[in-house]
Amino acid sequence: METRNIFENISCIDHRYSLSEAEVFNGLSKYISEEASIRSCAKCEAALVKSHLKLRGKLTDEIAQSLDKVASKIDPAEVYAEEEKTKHNIRALVNVMKTKVSAEIGPLVHLGATSVDILDTALSCRMRDVTKNVVLPELKKLEKHLCAIADRDSEVPQVGRTHGQHAVPITFGWSIAEFVSRLGKSILRIEELSNQLVGKLAGPVGSYNGPSMIVKDPEELERVYVEFLGLSASEYSNQLVEPEYLLRLLLEMNVAFGIIANLADDLRNLQRSEIGEVFEYFASTQVGSSTMPQKRNPWNSEHVKSLWKAMCPRVITFYMDQISEHQRDLTNSASQRFMADYVAGFTMAVARMNSVVSGLQADKETMARNLENAGGKVKGGVLAEPAYILLGEAGINDGHEVIRKITLEAEKSGKTFFEVLKTHKEAFEKITAQLEKLGVENPENFFEHPANYCGLAAKKSRRLAKKYEKLMD
Repeated sequence: METRNIFENISCIDHRYSLSEAEVFNGLSKYISEEASIRSCAKCEAALVKSHLKLRGKLTDEIAQSLDKVASKIDPAEVYAEEEKTKHNIRALVNVMKTKVSAEIGPLVHLGATSVDILDTALSCRMRDVTKNVVLPELKKLEKHLCAIADRDSEVPQVGRTHGQHAVPITFGWSIAEFVSRLGKSILRIEELSNQLVGKLAGPVGSYNGPSMIVKDPEELERVYVEFLGLSASEYSNQLVEPEYLLRLLLEMNVAFGIIANLADDLRNLQRSEIGEVFEYFASTQVGSSTMPQKRNPWNSEHVKSLWKAMCPRVITFYMDQISEHQRDLTNSASQRFMADYVAGFTMAVARMNSVVSGLQADKETMARNLENAGGKVKGGVLAEPAYILLGEAGINDGHEVIRKITLEAEKSGKTFFEVLKTHKEAFEKITAQLEKLGVENPENFFEHPANYCGLAAKKSRRLAKKYEKLMD
C-alpha cells in the first residue's frame, strides 16, 4: 500500500499533532484509526462465527485462535479494494474474510447479521477501549498532578478574584482544588459510561428476523456474540444500537474538556505580566516571540483552549446523530466518522495540559505581594468583609455601612484599611473582642495581613486532594 508523507495529510491531527503528541497519537491510533476501525469490525465478524460454532458445540480453542488471528491481520487496503467493487464497506470486509477462513467456516461469516450489528458493536468496542487505555490514563494523570499541586500549595496565600476584581483571600491550592473536584467527578463519570457501552445482533430492524431462522433463541446468540467482545446487549435496538449510550459518553468528555479549558484559561491569565503569579516550564532553547526575545508566552495553556474551541462545537453533530428516521437512515454515516477527530483532539488537549501542570510553579513572592496590595484603591481592602461580619456578630445593625465608609476614608487618605480601621476605636474594639471569642491568635493584628483570612481553603484543599488522588487509583 502506498505510504503518504505525513506532511501531505490534510488534518492537523495527522501531521502537526501526531508529532508534537506522538505518544498519545500512537496510543489513539491503535483504537480509532481507520485500520483499527476495520479490524474491530473484523473482530466482531470473528465473534459472530465463534458464537455460531459455540451454540453448535463445534468451537475449539484452535478455531477460536485462528479466527482472532484472521481478524487481527486483515489488511485495510484489501478491504478498500474490495469496496471499490461492492460499494459497501461491510460486504467488502465479509468477502475478504471469507477468503481467509476454511470452506467449512466461510458460510458462517456475517450469517444472521446486518451491517450495523457489526458497525455499532465495533464502535462500542473501540470507544470503550480507547477510553480505558488512552483517554482515562491521560485524564487520571492530569488529576493526580492537580491533586499534588492542591496539596503542595494548600497554604500558599493568594488573592481571590470574582468578576476580574480582587475578592477575599484564598490559597493557590484552593484555586486548583476547584478543578480537582470538578474534573475528578467527570473522570469517574467517563469511566462509568465507557463501561456501559453495548452491542447488538438483532438484524435489520432489531426484531431478530434473520437470527430466528438460524437458532431457536436469537437472544442467546446475541448474548454469546457480545460476551465474546466483552459487552452487554442493547435492551432495545432497531437497526441501530440506542444512540444515547455513546452520546452520553461523548457529552461527558465534553464536560471534562470544558473544565480543562477553564483551567487553561485561569492559568493563562495568572501568567499575565501584571499578575505573574504562576509560570509554565520554559526550556532554555524555547522562543516566545519571533521578534521579542524576552517573551515567555503561556502558549501551552492557550493551545489547550484553542483545541477546545475547535472540538467543543462538534457536540452539536453528536446530538444530530441521535436522530435516525424510522428504523434507520444513513445520515450519520459520514458525520459519525469524525468522532475519532474529536476523541483525538480532546485527548491531545489533556496531554498538553499534563505538560503544563507537571512543571507548574506558583510564584509565592508575587502572590504574597499581590495579596498584600489587593483591594483596588484600598490596600488591604479585601479584609472589609470579615470586619463587617464581626461587627454584625457584635450586634451592630449597620456594620456594612460602617465598614464601607472606612474603605472610602482609606481610599481618600491613601492609608491602608488596617490603619484606618484602628482609628475607629469603638468598631475596632468590638471587632477585636469577637476575634478573641473565636480564639484567633493575636487578634489586634489580624487585619494587618490579608493572608490571615483564608477560611478553610487550606484544609479543604488537602482534603479534596487526598480524596481524588485515592479515587484515581
